[in-house]
Amino acid sequence: MSLPHAILTALLEKPSSGLELTRRFDKSIGYFWSATHQQIYRELGRLEADGLIRALPAEQPARGQKKSYEVLPAGRAELARWTAAAQDPKPLRDALLLRLRAAAVVGTDGLAHDLERHLELHERQLAKYREIEERDFPPGKDSSPDRLRHLVLRAGIDLETFWTQWLRHAVAEFAELPPDEGRVESDGPSGDST
Repeated sequence: MSLPHAILTALLEKPSSGLELTRRFDKSIGYFWSATHQQIYRELGRLEADGLIRALPAEQPARGQKKSYEVLPAGRAELARWTAAAQDPKPLRDALLLRLRAAAVVGTDGLAHDLERHLELHERQLAKYREIEERDFPPGKDSSPDRLRHLVLRAGIDLETFWTQWLRHAVAEFAELPPDEGRVESDGPSGDST
């Protein structure tokens, strides 16, 4: 349900074509809500059919010209309704954590290298977020919209900080595991030891 709201937000920030939206999703919006260009174009069609956005009239009719879209009052009202609605947090679902749990019963082969790879990826993302923060949020840039955008970025920084700290701990823990202790026996029928 959130992709149409991400698109409405992006279009309220700046009317855009589907291609421009795709580029924005590949950059800033994609840091917290990703979408493929097919998903974006499909959703633009739905939003237009639902009367939430409209294609801007072209200055000069031209074949193959990309359409730019803007949000209509009904789209702004829908985004405001969605923003104000209560939502529960989503449970964490991460395949790496599940793989670690599985390693407790089948062994740890290959996981140490992948933990180090994940650590490197999260360190890179954290560095990118910090560069964005330094570039886009200098001291004194504190209008309400800027503060809210910075808050979203801070969530990304804090999450990447968590993952890099946890992965450093996991890599160190793996280094201390005895070679033969890659698996444990199940604790009874459920196998649930934690």
